[in-house]
Amino acid sequence: MIHSLFLINHSGDIFLEKHWKSVISRSVCDYFFEAKEKAVDPEDVAPVLQTPHHYLITVYRGKLFFLSVVQTEVAPLFVIEFLHRVADIFQDYFGECSESVIKDNVVTVYELLEEMLDNGFPLATESNVLKEMIRPPTILRSVVNTLTGASNVGDTLPTGQLSNIPWRRAGVKYTNNEAYFDVIEEIDAIVDKSGTTVFAEIQGVIEACVRLTGMPDLTLSFMNPRLLDDVSFHPCVRFKRWESERALSFIPPDGNFTLMNYQVSSQNLVAIPVYVKHSISFFDSGPCGRLDITIGPKQTMGKTVEALMVTIHMPKAVLSANLTATQGNYTYDPATKVLVWDIGKLNPQKLPNLKGSLSLQAGAPKPDDNPSLNIDLKIQQVAISGLKVSRLEMFGEKYKPFKGVKYLTKAGKFQVRT
Repeated sequence: MIHSLFLINHSGDIFLEKHWKSVISRSVCDYFFEAKEKAVDPEDVAPVLQTPHHYLITVYRGKLFFLSVVQTEVAPLFVIEFLHRVADIFQDYFGECSESVIKDNVVTVYELLEEMLDNGFPLATESNVLKEMIRPPTILRSVVNTLTGASNVGDTLPTGQLSNIPWRRAGVKYTNNEAYFDVIEEIDAIVDKSGTTVFAEIQGVIEACVRLTGMPDLTLSFMNPRLLDDVSFHPCVRFKRWESERALSFIPPDGNFTLMNYQVSSQNLVAIPVYVKHSISFFDSGPCGRLDITIGPKQTMGKTVEALMVTIHMPKAVLSANLTATQGNYTYDPATKVLVWDIGKLNPQKLPNLKGSLSLQAGAPKPDDNPSLNIDLKIQQVAISGLKVSRLEMFGEKYKPFKGVKYLTKAGKFQVRT
């Protein structure tokens, strides 16, 4: 199935490769580099590329490309899901998934990849199972391994590998029993010049941090589960219970995991949290233009909009920007032609405004199209779809755990056309 894996950094250097069947030359990545050159953003590179003898399947995580080489036809989403699982395991083991951290722990990385795939087929992909086989690196363990020549690989097979609950190890014990859930929603939207919503949907995820003793059986109920269109679950969730009662019933993995992904695609259910008044114009006479942008709150459910940022990819003819911001600060990079206005927290009483002049290259023709605005924002303690957790029940254990739910809304691909 999966023959090889290449890890490629943001600048296009291959810094790690792993082969499970036969060694495949690095030159196969040239097809990927060609596609990367043509793409405006790294996220725009096609996830599946066909070459004369291989398929290249990639994901982009943490400024790194995970590129797998497949020689036979296979379901692309299967490979994409596995690559995301590899990135999640690195994040769980090392605290972050970056080039420097992977290089510092290269031995553990190769040990993990050896256990996660067997002859190219996924084998052990659950974090709890892997941690019983390959102990996470610590400073003390690294020193001991250096002095004694030992490795992080355990001597015994994990207890959960052959059970019907492979995601949870046996004999888990905690002094503080707690279960916390984060409901995180991303708004993907396109708003046209007049302020009308052309497209809007919400991508949601429920992240869990569960540290409970024994073998607890949890049930998570929602106040309004019917608004969820497209759902996918962690393997621990009993799907028949969801189909009949719209409740999540599961024996949780130990630690951090993604419980559920969902989508809200009914446009009338998607609240647009901010509005933008904009005027970007380029004049026929003289190498100059004008820019005037004001942002205000729209449907925020009474919460404050934070970490507000506007990014504009200017036309190539724009040399510099002489602007005045009433709130926050702006930067313009003449090399990449990107204008970034970092606003911060949105004050409804005094709306932030950015206006001024744009200098164009002398003799250059007037730009054909106005640039679009990419909005980035966060709203704490609210799920913009209106999804709410009603209760969390625990069965199978007698203690009372600490429970908590947090909500967060942020912008995904939020674009305002001018």
